[in-house]
Amino acid sequence: MISTLGRYKVISEIGQGAMGTVYKAVDPIIDRTVAIKTINLNLSRQELEEYEARFQQEIKAAGRLNHPNIVTIYDVGKTDAVAYMAMEFLEGQELKDIIAAGKLLPVDQVVDITSQVADGLWFAHQQSIVHRDVKPSNIMVLKGNIAKITDFGIARLPNSAVKTMTGLILGSPRYMSPEQVIGKTIDARSDIFSLGVVLYEALTGVAPFDGDNVNAIMYATVNTTPAAPSTHNRAVSAMLDLIIAKAMAKVLDDRYQTVKELADDLREVRRQIDSTRPAAALKATSAPPPPPRVPERLVDTATMPMTADPRTGKQGAANKEEESGAPLSIAKTFDSFDATLRLAAMTNQTEDFRDYITVTQKMRAYKGKIEADSPLGRQEATAPVPAPVVEREPEPPPPPAPAPAPPPRAVTPPRPEIPYVIDPAAASGTNLIAIGAIVVLAIAAVGLLIALLVK
Repeated sequence: MISTLGRYKVISEIGQGAMGTVYKAVDPIIDRTVAIKTINLNLSRQELEEYEARFQQEIKAAGRLNHPNIVTIYDVGKTDAVAYMAMEFLEGQELKDIIAAGKLLPVDQVVDITSQVADGLWFAHQQSIVHRDVKPSNIMVLKGNIAKITDFGIARLPNSAVKTMTGLILGSPRYMSPEQVIGKTIDARSDIFSLGVVLYEALTGVAPFDGDNVNAIMYATVNTTPAAPSTHNRAVSAMLDLIIAKAMAKVLDDRYQTVKELADDLREVRRQIDSTRPAAALKATSAPPPPPRVPERLVDTATMPMTADPRTGKQGAANKEEESGAPLSIAKTFDSFDATLRLAAMTNQTEDFRDYITVTQKMRAYKGKIEADSPLGRQEATAPVPAPVVEREPEPPPPPAPAPAPPPRAVTPPRPEIPYVIDPAAASGTNLIAIGAIVVLAIAAVGLLIALLVK
């Protein structure tokens, strides 16, 4: 093995090709690892001229291409024994070796690789460069599933000096297009056919056109239609079957007209694959334990401090009259008897107060004099005389108390036909008693109403 090529220090031999040997080397000036492809010049004059022309063709083609999916050419040179080309060193595998391993790649991975190759070919086609030898051994798959196209050795440039001669096959028979097999003029659609063959084989592990010899392979390429890829691999969708059939159409007009169209369809397939795939599992295998449960306890809201209102600084409940415990003033027009009636109706206690209501209504209706010795007069005389009422601000009501017991049953009033004579002095005392009783009942009614509202 040679130790140097020009300024490059050879580290090891990577492999051998039809045109020469490929070495791994280092550029000592910039400390960059490169791959060096050589052409053995120890050939006959005719072979040397042919391979040198192809070598120069590759240099010119690759020198015009700067794309993430095409290998980068750094330098060219020549010694007495070989001509060489320094290019990007790729750490990966040829697609040919991946297919030969016998384990099919996942469909989405194959679609990704093929769409990247299509992107690289589309860039080359825009530079009027046709690869003409698209095959698995010229596709490198790097880490991260990145694909790069290599070996533009027989690429056709505009005004190319390399011609296809009768009896000379330029390209690999299994991946050649029908027009390439029969020697017709080729264009970018020939690369589309070859890429369709590569996609078919990568998905199924089976070459679509095969035979015992080169002639049988070329005959199958021109005349036979292979089975759909899904017959070999059930993971292949019907849309992929259609894409491959269109890429490998025999008639040029039935084929994809640009490799970009093929790349777009492949990416649509990938989008559909992703849409049917379940969401990725979460890293957390289980939820964190819930916090310990605090046992419920009863809260005495009567002693709970009120939150101050941020606008006024006062306690929250004191700002609303309906929530306040402050005493309410009694209007001078307040009628305790009417309030008692309403309260009894709201609390469904009308029956309990029926006797009191009946007697009070009769007393209000009677306008005559009540005799002292009459039952009603004796009842009023024995009633305690209330203290004179002094007009003042009402005091806070007492704490809620149990509902008052109904008043004692009143004595049945005398018959109407018996006349009543009211003594003015007794009537005056009676009026004071009645007023006192009304005040007491009013206070009791207000207390009962507040108790009900608090509850």
